[in-house]
Amino acid sequence: MKSSDGNRIRLQPMWRKVAYGGRQPGYDDNHTDESFLEEMVMNANVVKRDLLKVMIDSVSISQYLCIVALVVSTWTLTLNLDINETTLLKLDVGLLLVGFSVLLLTTCPFSLKLLAKYVLNISFFISGLYVLAPIYHTLTRSISSDSIWALAVSLLLVHLFLHDYSGSTIRPPGALNNPKLTSNISLNASIVASVLVASRLPSRLHVFAIMLFSLQVFLFAPLITFCVKKYHFRLHLLFSFALMVVTLSVTYQLHRMFFILLLALLVFISIVCPYWLIRIQEYKFEINGPWDEAKLCFDITE
Repeated sequence: MKSSDGNRIRLQPMWRKVAYGGRQPGYDDNHTDESFLEEMVMNANVVKRDLLKVMIDSVSISQYLCIVALVVSTWTLTLNLDINETTLLKLDVGLLLVGFSVLLLTTCPFSLKLLAKYVLNISFFISGLYVLAPIYHTLTRSISSDSIWALAVSLLLVHLFLHDYSGSTIRPPGALNNPKLTSNISLNASIVASVLVASRLPSRLHVFAIMLFSLQVFLFAPLITFCVKKYHFRLHLLFSFALMVVTLSVTYQLHRMFFILLLALLVFISIVCPYWLIRIQEYKFEINGPWDEAKLCFDITE
């Protein structure tokens, strides 16, 4: 092309975005034009959270914290011989019947085959625990009590820290279950802590009763609460608040410092943490655009 004075004008090729093509003639490697930021999106994936919704979601954490607190309270009362083995066995039978009934009522469809499977598994579980009770009774005889209590507290903290509060690894009875490594570590920590506490009891029947109680709670309580939550969410909230009231009443009679610590922890989890989560959402800043890494999507139906 020539200008009006007869000189040749050199046209520069239009810049285009090239992902893998090397350098474009006439442009620097880091060149961008006005269209570079046209596809920029800000805060596209930021979830807007509601304070009440977050507080309701935190109920599951407070609920399980109260369950563990009740277990610790029962351990303490048993070690102080305020609860004898007969009372413990009655408590075990009551918990077993209640949990068994909840599973049957919230599991659909109900069948005699499922009932027989429950009865058979529980029978094997109780029989094996009764046979192993003498071993648990003498397992830590050569270890000092201070070491036992320190280790038990540490294991319970590990259990609470790694426990699956979302219920993502819990499946209804009969469904395939692939628990995560952290869930397995959490469960094993609670079982070892139960064994350590049971080994300090005076009789084998005491050991069997407290081990049965502890394993019923740590093994089956998450499943029971999961079934209740899936069956009726309002019933789940009602059960959780009733459990909090009962736990606070028991801990108040047991030890005032334990009661204050538990109450402060429940307030922190149920109110303070949700409030913090809502407040920090204001400072969340996310930028997306064509410069992000591509995400491969495969259609497995084809």
